[in-house]
Amino acid sequence: MISAPLLEVVQCPDCGRRLERTGDRVSCTGCGRVFDHAGGYLDLRPLETFAEQTKYLDHELHADARHATVSPPVLGSKIRNDMLRRFLALDRSDRAIDLGCGSGRTLVWNAGATGVLVGVDVSPFFAREAIDRSDVVLGDLRRLPIRASAFTKAWSLDVLEHLSPQALGDVLGEANRVLADHGAMFVYTHVRKNGWPAGGVRLVNRVARFCERLGLLDLRQERLRKSDHVNPIADHDELARVVASRGFRLERVVYYSPVIGAFVENVLVRIAERWLTKRAAARTPGATTEDAVRDARASAQARVTRRGATYRALVALTALMKLDLVLFGRIKSGPFFALLRKVP
Repeated sequence: MISAPLLEVVQCPDCGRRLERTGDRVSCTGCGRVFDHAGGYLDLRPLETFAEQTKYLDHELHADARHATVSPPVLGSKIRNDMLRRFLALDRSDRAIDLGCGSGRTLVWNAGATGVLVGVDVSPFFAREAIDRSDVVLGDLRRLPIRASAFTKAWSLDVLEHLSPQALGDVLGEANRVLADHGAMFVYTHVRKNGWPAGGVRLVNRVARFCERLGLLDLRQERLRKSDHVNPIADHDELARVVASRGFRLERVVYYSPVIGAFVENVLVRIAERWLTKRAAARTPGATTEDAVRDARASAQARVTRRGATYRALVALTALMKLDLVLFGRIKSGPFFALLRKVP
């Protein structure tokens, strides 16, 4: 949707002037550029494109259509969203922005928690629920089409590891610009240097690859998604220096070594997905593998949305996965949750 509060905080990505809506037309009051919003989201990408582009613009990465609908948060998604709520303590007085919102599922899960909530992503694969319930903007995080100091809180999940060092600095600089003084930003990402619990994750991943060779699961889509990782930050000391150089103070960090989580998501869940895919293919003779994967994904999401036995089982597995935070949350590792505070 294109709401009045959204038009109050956005600006032209090219000249920086405010936008106005006349009937169904949204245009810049400065350069006169007209912006498309036929899909239910506002396209505020700059005319000048960056040479560095994410692979998440490729349709191949979205072949399983996992972006199409939003089901209740479970497993790793639930853990990340719970940590977001814990770190940011969102309330109705906040104006919040999701930087790199992806499908927009985090917008749906947090709808109503803040007074204003906007999601921005450069990839146009948004869920229908996010478009219907939230303000979604198609834009580049390196040149945010957002007015300065427009938001009190922000978050960025699974984004920063996809950026080069230059792009990382640009994104953090833009995040700082659109946050009000003392504004908070929650991030989930990782540095390259791991702690000893990462050995458990590597062991689980070897088990997953062995299961793949046996035909029990398929990790191709996950490898494709992770092929876009650049991992620009070496360790947590460099992290503190990088965020400080962009006007942030690193206020709080909780480390996340998902040993149990890796086994649940990379082995158990993938085996279940493989079984659902085979069943979908058997039901529809002649269907392509891509069609079967999409059918299996849709079936799984429908089961979770109904909140029946499948949902309850995933909730139990989520509780088990949270033991990773209890056991390893104080041990420095690659993946982490952090709260950044804007220094006036």
